Amino acid sequence: MKPIIAVGALGGTIAMSAEGTGAVRPELSADDLVGAVPALTDVAQIRAETISNVASPAIVPRNVLDALDFATRSIDEGATGVVLTHGTDTLEETAYLLDLLWDREEPLVVTGAMRSPNLPGADGPANLLAAVVTAGSEDARGMGVLVVLDDTVHLARLAAKTHATAVWTFQSPGWGPVGRVAERRLRMALRPMRMFEPLPAPGDGPIRIPIVETPFGDEGDWVRAIASLEPPALVVQASGVGHMSEPVSDACEELVRSGIPVIMASRTGSGTTLEKSYGYPGSEQDLIARGLIPTGFLTARKTRLLVHVLLESGADEATIRREIAARGF
Repeated sequence: MKPIIAVGALGGTIAMSAEGTGAVRPELSADDLVGAVPALTDVAQIRAETISNVASPAIVPRNVLDALDFATRSIDEGATGVVLTHGTDTLEETAYLLDLLWDREEPLVVTGAMRSPNLPGADGPANLLAAVVTAGSEDARGMGVLVVLDDTVHLARLAAKTHATAVWTFQSPGWGPVGRVAERRLRMALRPMRMFEPLPAPGDGPIRIPIVETPFGDEGDWVRAIASLEPPALVVQASGVGHMSEPVSDACEELVRSGIPVIMASRTGSGTTLEKSYGYPGSEQDLIARGLIPTGFLTARKTRLLVHVLLESGADEATIRREIAARGF
């Protein structure tokens, strides 16, 4: 019997069409996306629903929570797995936020497209087919949320968009994919088990945690300016393995003393922050002594979402430290 796969559409390039000038905008529904890939009926029974239809920079927490509700309801109604179509600009963030919250064994797969349907070589149909194949596979169960594009399968907690235009843009920097789709079959190279319990879903209010990068010659002015807004936490993209200039380090320490958690991630996009390799002022060892929280291999974007969910659940600083340490190391 063919698996039952629920396809929920959220918009993005995969759902865009052009009028007049050739500039595209999201207009295609879930039924349109499914109807454009006749091969889907060969591999699954499809149930399609449009959740939202916006460009990915317009996605807000409410859209993600609606997608989570759709996915949960679909499983409760008998679906074998769920596929969500989404714009690629913020796909890695939606996928990771869902991964923090997804509490089912059934696969939840997020996919999208780099080329809109009006372009030669549009990748949306192939990506949707690969995502449905993955969502219908027993081998994808129990792995949390997966990201599938270019016939390649990534864990949501590792996936990142790494190129502005290439169809191979989604990678797992420093780690690599866990599987690939070939001949309409999921082939797993690795099958890591899910490592963490799902967290409680947050409200649909805005995410007020800023991210600031510390570039060459930074004197800490931007950190102090952000502090005046009294954010619930601050994520700093530090250089290398977690290094900042002394002025930025001083500014961050001021925030920590005021009661605002300051979390430091590496701005490199791959690898991990360290804890005890460098000892000069502004090094990771110095920053940890000042009270900053290192993220390990978690990127700033993903750490921001994790901390938001934790704060929404009422977590204190000790809990935030513990969760980041577990999920980032």
